Amino acid sequence: MAAEASATALVTSPLVLLAAAVVAVPIFKRLGLGSVVGYLAAGVAIGPQVLALFGDPGAILHVAELGVVMFLFLIGLELEPQRLWSMRRNIFGLGSVQILAAGLGVGAALYYGLGTPWRVAVIVGAGLALSSTAIVMQMLEERGETRTPAGEKAFAILLMQDLAIVPLLALVTLVAPQTGETGDGFLLAAGKMVGAVVVVVVAGRYLLNPMFRFLAAAEAREIMTAAALMIVLGAAAAMALAGLSMAMGAFLAGVMLAESNFRHQLAADVEPFRGILMGLFFLSVGMTVDLSVITADWRLVLGGLIALLMAKFVTVHLAVRLFGGGRGEAMQVSALLIQGGEFGFVLYQSAAVSGAITERSASIAVAVTTLSMALTPLVVAAIDRLRPKPGEDSIEEDFSDVRGSVLLVGFGRFGQIVSQLLLANGTEVTIIDNDTEMIRSAARFGFRIYYGDGTRLDVLRAAGAERAELIVVATDGRETTDRVVDLIQAEFPNARLFVRAFDRGHTLSLKARNVEFEIRETYESALAFGRATLIGLGLDPDAASDLTEQVRQRDRTRLALQEAGGIMAGRGAMLTEPSKPAEPTPEPLIEPKRPSRALTSETESVARTEKVASGSR
Repeated sequence: MAAEASATALVTSPLVLLAAAVVAVPIFKRLGLGSVVGYLAAGVAIGPQVLALFGDPGAILHVAELGVVMFLFLIGLELEPQRLWSMRRNIFGLGSVQILAAGLGVGAALYYGLGTPWRVAVIVGAGLALSSTAIVMQMLEERGETRTPAGEKAFAILLMQDLAIVPLLALVTLVAPQTGETGDGFLLAAGKMVGAVVVVVVAGRYLLNPMFRFLAAAEAREIMTAAALMIVLGAAAAMALAGLSMAMGAFLAGVMLAESNFRHQLAADVEPFRGILMGLFFLSVGMTVDLSVITADWRLVLGGLIALLMAKFVTVHLAVRLFGGGRGEAMQVSALLIQGGEFGFVLYQSAAVSGAITERSASIAVAVTTLSMALTPLVVAAIDRLRPKPGEDSIEEDFSDVRGSVLLVGFGRFGQIVSQLLLANGTEVTIIDNDTEMIRSAARFGFRIYYGDGTRLDVLRAAGAERAELIVVATDGRETTDRVVDLIQAEFPNARLFVRAFDRGHTLSLKARNVEFEIRETYESALAFGRATLIGLGLDPDAASDLTEQVRQRDRTRLALQEAGGIMAGRGAMLTEPSKPAEPTPEPLIEPKRPSRALTSETESVARTEKVASGSR
């Protein structure tokens, strides 16, 4: 009987959790409050304070924390070094200023205004300085604002907050009552932490890609999924054993795989587990809300909530304006980030376990954070009415009538010219672009263009990438083009790819990716311009065409040599050190008939320096 009851509980507990989510989340989304608030409300309802369907929400919370771990892994996967570098000012500058200003402001208010102990003021202030990545990113996705200036600033701040959880957890350890571990014990603990980080970084850089190539060759999809979960949990476990945050281990593993050919597959494998576990995380957080504490300390909770909303709005607004944002943009970012965050729950729990703050203080902080999450959609809606309206409205992604046999990604100058030939042939084309002005002016071309970001897998699927006979990538910039190509090749391996290349080096890179066709964006137009120039100088048109074809053929021959032997193929000596990646340099395809002559002393000095450098290489 005991075994039967245990088996029944094993089934009924997940059933209750799923039923609570299924009922609450759609209702709260219909009310415009978002799914996270629905999870929190459902957790409160089924928790020990109301229906008492669960007596130990802490046990569920320990498992559900894996959702946060996987969330950090997915953030790491998206954090390519190039993107991180381009956002460095907003991430490390704006993000750090926001965290410090909000943390100090809330902490000072708690310490000086309410007389809380300094440990409580430091930890709660730091926790309330963080915002909810889950809530904000979901709202940005739903509103189509992830690529707007306000959306990018909000994401940069959230990213810095996600990175800051690691030093903040270390801060909890520092301010907690000491256990007497000093001297050799401290050095041993520090050594374990450094060692764990080194192990995760080295394994991620040198072992994971070969492992995934081996598993991919086995053609067992379930093993790839199992391997993805193993990597996330293994990195998290390594950090936990060393006394660091599990989330930090998962984040490092994600960053190490950010440029892997398998990153899109990994994200697709982990995402369903992340979504379920994050929902479970919010449910368990709702269960931990102590309504008796809120009732007994409602003045403190209400005062803390008002102080949090005011402090967050003011500090974020000032930080965004300090970093060049306009008034409307600052108001929008401030409204989005006005709440406390899910990592605050982790911080409060860790602080309570270590004795840095009391369980009562942690419960009040959790209550304030939860209420601020619930109020965020209402605050954003109110700010939308008050902030200055942008010059153009947003466009909703709608792919309900997609049917084109060709998918064209990018509708700039290059893509528009390509589309004219396809239109003239009567080819049905699906075009996606994330520039609203391009979309509004596209009606003149005689076909439908859809609003969407070609670097997003869900957009490509909705636009019919799986069914397209051919995919044309005509996006601006090498980085964006490579992201689209990598994503298409990872998720739609049988797609025929025609790609616009940025320069010669990009052409060779695309050939290495085995795209079906590529062309440099200025190549043919420059040849046509050169032919017209020769005719303008009096050369016979047929002779000018012959010379143009001769140059084209020389270029093809050299490109083939470079494709087989590297960028310096056919040259007598390498122009760079073997350890450095070679970059293409402008060189003539035909030997000049006379040496160059400098017209000024400055030009002669530069030319002489270049000759000396070339001779020494």
